[in-house]
Amino acid sequence: MPGLIGKKVGMISVFGADGKNIPCTVIEAGPCVVTQVRTVETDGYAAIQLAYDEKKEKRTSAALKGHFEKAGTTPKKKLVEFPADFAGELKLGDTITVADVFTEDVKFIDVVGTSKGKGFQGVVKRHGFAGVGGVTHGQHNRLRHPGSMGASSWPSRVFPGMRMAGHMGNERVKVFNLEVLKVIPENNLIVVKGSVPGAKGSYLILED
Repeated sequence: MPGLIGKKVGMISVFGADGKNIPCTVIEAGPCVVTQVRTVETDGYAAIQLAYDEKKEKRTSAALKGHFEKAGTTPKKKLVEFPADFAGELKLGDTITVADVFTEDVKFIDVVGTSKGKGFQGVVKRHGFAGVGGVTHGQHNRLRHPGSMGASSWPSRVFPGMRMAGHMGNERVKVFNLEVLKVIPENNLIVVKGSVPGAKGSYLILED
């Protein structure tokens, strides 16, 4: 199994073997239910669809209700497909836990999440600009402005891709090679070194 769906619990710190304090993130990984098995013969590609986190039935559409009933499970909030060929290995309704995916052999994982939204931000916060600088020579209220963006007579426009103020955050972010410090199967928890994108309670995709 190449991955699992999880939820960010929060950050803690643990002491390593060398006595250093290590910041780490606690993730609730699974249990996930197999809600669809795609094959090359029927769908044109091989993949497995997992579902995670309970959802109220009254908040579920009729089409999704039938989809979950076919798999023999209750409605779920998050659905994710993992491309791989699992024909014969997994079937509808199978439950996959953190112990099934992240064994002692797995030392590093990739985590996909949605970063925190920062709203509309200026160039200093968004791109790390230093600002215009001094307050002399007529510099009034321009300490955090972007400054010059191009020539005047030619091209008489701003080139596409120029770093300017705009919407920041709320993007899909993938963090590679996070070290797995501990797996707690009885509580469906996995502890990784460092930070992962998103706020507490946000959904994550864990990839082996």
